[in-house]
Amino acid sequence: MQISDLPYADPGRPDARSGPAFLRWLGRGQLGGQARSLAWGLVHFGGVAGLPYAVGLGVDAVVRRDGARLFQVGGLLLLLGVAISVGDAMLHRTAVTNWITAAARVQQLLARKTAELGSALTRRVAAGEVVAVSTGDVEKIGWFVEAVSRFLAAALTVVAICVGLLFYAPAIGVVVAVGVPVLALSVLPLLPHATRRADLQREKAGKATELASDTVAGLRVLRGIGGEELFLGRYREASQEVRRAAVRSARMWALIAAVQVLLPGALLITVIWYGSVLVLDERLAVGELVAAFSAVSTMLYPLRHFQEIAMAYSFSRPSAARAARVLSLTRTDSAADTAAGSGSGSGSGAVVSPPAPGGDLYDAETGVLAPAGRFTAVVCGDADLAGRLAERLGGHPMDAAAGARSALLGGVALDELPLDAARELVLVQDKDPVLLSGTLRQLFDVPASGCVTAGEALAAARCEDVLDALLQSAPEAVDDPMDARITERGRSLSGGQRQRLALARSLVTDPEVLVLDEPTSAVDSHTEARIAEGIAALRAGRTTVVLASSPLLLDRADRVVLVHEGRALPAGTHRELLRAEPRYRAVVTRETDEEQRRAGIGLAAPAGELTEIEESA
Repeated sequence: MQISDLPYADPGRPDARSGPAFLRWLGRGQLGGQARSLAWGLVHFGGVAGLPYAVGLGVDAVVRRDGARLFQVGGLLLLLGVAISVGDAMLHRTAVTNWITAAARVQQLLARKTAELGSALTRRVAAGEVVAVSTGDVEKIGWFVEAVSRFLAAALTVVAICVGLLFYAPAIGVVVAVGVPVLALSVLPLLPHATRRADLQREKAGKATELASDTVAGLRVLRGIGGEELFLGRYREASQEVRRAAVRSARMWALIAAVQVLLPGALLITVIWYGSVLVLDERLAVGELVAAFSAVSTMLYPLRHFQEIAMAYSFSRPSAARAARVLSLTRTDSAADTAAGSGSGSGSGAVVSPPAPGGDLYDAETGVLAPAGRFTAVVCGDADLAGRLAERLGGHPMDAAAGARSALLGGVALDELPLDAARELVLVQDKDPVLLSGTLRQLFDVPASGCVTAGEALAAARCEDVLDALLQSAPEAVDDPMDARITERGRSLSGGQRQRLALARSLVTDPEVLVLDEPTSAVDSHTEARIAEGIAALRAGRTTVVLASSPLLLDRADRVVLVHEGRALPAGTHRELLRAEPRYRAVVTRETDEEQRRAGIGLAAPAGELTEIEESA
């Protein structure tokens, strides 16, 4: 895989059981690139390893006054220089390619998982952690994947130098062969401590990133309540914890680096002392001593890669663990799905056919039934319960880990359908929809049936004033509001305007089933009444579910269902429930405690008071 071939047509299904398993999976996916990098690494390090022997041969040629042999040594040095230069350039090229392709694969996997889970992702994993994984963690994972081939090339070179010395100068080669493994293994007792400190640093850095992300996301609210300094102080404290953890981690790595300087120096001194004794005893030639000295000096270069691979693994392991945790999430979090690493479909792996058109939508958890082709309103009184119900109706149960299942459409569980099929059938708009930056035309460039135009959807959502506001803030050359730009998350618009644009975007898709969670909570009563009329008219004959407690919306619904203490009560129209169901009236009209107490003991409200309640509703 070359950088020019990115992105991957299919990044594959990762092994997300653990961080090390995920790293192994990435490595197996780049065997070709790792082999090329290893080959060029052997060329480069082989040239480096050959220099001491060439120098030794040159010294022997000078001592013996052998001009022809000295000329041959010159040619060998030139060949080794070319191998070192070309090998280094190509090793860098292939290693960086491995790094970038691994990082790109991880980013594609994270992007696919984000698109798969949608808004449910940030309910299971903190938004800051997702940001940390997709930025800094991706680079550290790529670093380890890239360092593996260079480490293997360095390790093979060290072995080759030791074996070569054993044959070239056996007396001194034994000392080197014994000392090098000690050098390579000397830092192993320190690595667990360094790894723990690196893990702690990454954990604190991730928490600081989460805090910063959450603070930026809620900056407008923080300014409104004067909480900026409070959260700024919390971030200062978190960043100082990261700094202290980084210093402690750096101290341990500095100790490891010092050990890898001290011990090779001691080995070098030992080789020089022992070799000098052998030369004086005429048991070792001067050229052999020079070659041994050069070999040990040269060996310090590939030995540095032992420290690098230890650092790369220590930093990438927690990063890979976080990435694996995100990638292991599934729509249902079933055990079979998690084990298989599958992002869609049922846990059993069976292929489930989509239901026939015109099926009812049913949530077994609460007993809520939305008949096909009807406008059903659901009153919960509990915002969290409404959010969980909306997710189940869309096939993404938030509490899937607790055994909750999605709703049934035409008798088929939505979470057992392929993800694309489920999304074509049911669209859920949550209470906090997001508007991406771009033109209004781009905002409505979404998969749709084609039966509803953007103009019809905007009219049903009563966006006339929104179009005027966008056109007024647009450059003079823009005369069509559809070409006006929307800022990031629609921050230049009011909450009600953003909500109506999001509603229009949902309406234009014209899905078989549309689920709206509090679609008019940020608009005034007059606009809300007109929006209720628009939704009812535009969605006539289509299954529509609205989770709300506004009487203006409820009065337009064909049927209304009250969910009380987690279970659906018998359905009816808004006016029927208002007269016959005290618990419904308490939620919709916000009755006082005294009024609820009278309703609970069966005391009817005075006729005049009930009339006032109905009129206000």
